[in-house]
Amino acid sequence: MDAPGNIAWGIMATALVLFMTPGVAFFYGGLVKAKSVVSMMMMSFGALGLISVLWILYGFNMSAVGSTWEFAGNPFSDFALNGLASGEDANTSLIGVAYGATFAIITVALISGAIADRAKFGSWMLFAGLFATIVYFPVAAWVWGGGWIFNLGSSMGYDTEVIDYAGGTAVHINAGAAALALALVLGKRIGFQKGIHKPHNVPLVMLGAAILWFGWFGFNAGAEWLSEDMGGVGLIGINTIGATAAAVLGWVIVEKLKDGKATSIGAASGAVAGLVAITPACANLSPGWALLLGIIAGAACAMAIELKWKLGFDDSLDVVGIHLVGGLIGTIYLGFFATETGLFVGGNAEQLIIQVIAALGVMVYSFVVAGILGFAIQKTLGFRIKNEDEIAGVDTVVHGEEGYALVD
Repeated sequence: MDAPGNIAWGIMATALVLFMTPGVAFFYGGLVKAKSVVSMMMMSFGALGLISVLWILYGFNMSAVGSTWEFAGNPFSDFALNGLASGEDANTSLIGVAYGATFAIITVALISGAIADRAKFGSWMLFAGLFATIVYFPVAAWVWGGGWIFNLGSSMGYDTEVIDYAGGTAVHINAGAAALALALVLGKRIGFQKGIHKPHNVPLVMLGAAILWFGWFGFNAGAEWLSEDMGGVGLIGINTIGATAAAVLGWVIVEKLKDGKATSIGAASGAVAGLVAITPACANLSPGWALLLGIIAGAACAMAIELKWKLGFDDSLDVVGIHLVGGLIGTIYLGFFATETGLFVGGNAEQLIIQVIAALGVMVYSFVVAGILGFAIQKTLGFRIKNEDEIAGVDTVVHGEEGYALVD
């Protein structure tokens, strides 16, 4: 892993994943009304600033545990990475820390889409810091840092372990469940009904989706910089293209059948749904099964976003319908089709069982804790802006800025 090529890819992958959070900002910013675009993008950039600092101070320390059932690592074991930075392997170790930071950042940023047009920035930042500390950092330890999900199969006496290569549980199910909790805590936007809230800037949405797809190669294949020959990059790369492309088709086909038109917003959303679904599965599916996963995820998420109208929760930008549902599909799909261990490709039910347990465990924990945090902030500092401020526009009220200065 000390080879110059490995190090170069590690830095490049870190930059790619970091660039994904501005991609989220563009994607979300285009979907909201013109008077909320600054607020929406600032929640992503606020997360970028805050979570980076917390990860360096203590989050990385919490993301690895010494025993299977330890909740999280000691946050003060190497506060601000002083020991790691002066160690013999600092060069490569700190690249790994930086790479891990980008996952923490984007997980938190994704949640913000559920509370568009109606959240106070300061309250969001408080929530972001608390959520990262109490939920994301420990969950990262559970999934990748030697915790209970990492060792779930062996703990149950199985011959296989949970597969989550790049974050179906830790990132997408985690963010989607928290988004649902916050949407319920903050309540519906004024005038919440189908067709009222239209995207104000479709090209911005398409730009954001393109940046996400571009950055996702670092998201999925970045961890391969730690391997000696980076032998899995080819499979990961083709699956990242294939599943995402298939999901675009799955989404727009459903749109065409359901509404009579295939939209650019649908194509962009389908791409994100495919990226979400392939995230945990990118290194453990043959390309054909990855294409099938993409089609299923695109179609299923296109239908899942309708749930907010039927069930009456205002998930503004479909974080639940895309990230929670897509993350669940991608994670559980491995139980059926993971190479050699999936139920239908030479394995047995063991892979499916542990995939379901891991997915549900993260979903329940994230939903409950995010709901408690959101409720506590709402009842103390206030999380939602006033109705009159929502009508006037979050950008001017909260940030004193306008997204578009149309008159000098």
